[in-house]
Amino acid sequence: MCVIIINQTKSKVSAATLQKAATINADGLGIIWLDDYSIEYHESSEFMRLHTERPFIGHFRYATVGKVGRSNTHPFACGNNEFLFHNGTIKGLGNDEECDSKVFAKIIGGAPRKEWATRMLAYQSRFVTANIKTKSFQMYNKNLWSRHNGVWFSKDNVLPSKSVKWSPQLSFDSQTPQARESLVGVYGTLKTGQHNNGYMNGALSLGIGHTSNQYPLIIAGLPYLINEEGVGHNVEVEVFSVDDQTLRRLDILEGHPTWYKRERVLIEMGSGDTLSVWVYFNIEEKVRGRELHDRYPANSYEVGTHCSLCYSACEFDGYSSYQCSGCGDFLTEAELVVM
Repeated sequence: MCVIIINQTKSKVSAATLQKAATINADGLGIIWLDDYSIEYHESSEFMRLHTERPFIGHFRYATVGKVGRSNTHPFACGNNEFLFHNGTIKGLGNDEECDSKVFAKIIGGAPRKEWATRMLAYQSRFVTANIKTKSFQMYNKNLWSRHNGVWFSKDNVLPSKSVKWSPQLSFDSQTPQARESLVGVYGTLKTGQHNNGYMNGALSLGIGHTSNQYPLIIAGLPYLINEEGVGHNVEVEVFSVDDQTLRRLDILEGHPTWYKRERVLIEMGSGDTLSVWVYFNIEEKVRGRELHDRYPANSYEVGTHCSLCYSACEFDGYSSYQCSGCGDFLTEAELVVM
């Protein structure tokens, strides 16, 4: 997932926004200070370093590919005196050691500078390059960014209207594991508009996606997802960021681990991000030749007209995306919801 924040306003980004950015993206914080173009690397828990009037580019990482640690914290060197920040997922790059962004930085660093913009436009990702010698930076795919009070955000899910209230009592370190929220993918009655969605009160919807792999989804009054990878369809899910209290409540509702079992699954979001989220699989139901579905309710497919993040009306851009009139984000058809 990740988020890049660019602040040149001479005003402070709110502590609540920074806390939310660190909570969702807890795997490293990288900073370039725009007054002297010095670079720093920190833990996401040190988010209050950005609560300053000093201008900066900051990157909070959510790890999907590559190990967690300083070596995979943005920005990455990408040529002479230049460094790359990236928000998104580049399929086919990266491994257990190196993240996809770090590998891409090496690739782009070996290409002619004049080709960088064209190469980055090929991805549904947000990029920033900064030159520490000329003390300048460049944003790419700017139409995918959001601007709030003069501050640029590569994703708008950390903005104040979608943030938890800042509380200095809610620390964020290894002694308070509850401070890191979990991502949960729901495919049935917990989705927005369904009758059990009340269990998600207080959770943050990150939008609609589909399982990277195929799984069998059976609907027998209620939906049952079965952990048989490669069978069935890429199932539609809604991804939420939840706190530990909500996660425990969901475990009780689903009967984890005796009726449903919570497992990690990769979800491809319409934004191009690939997220590792918890999904509840039923361990009692069997496929046995039953009809398999790609969404619940099975007959619910209707092209939506509203943003799945803030529920404002969206307008087709004439190409392949829809722009939200509220948050300004660009969404795919799969990410729209019916209101």
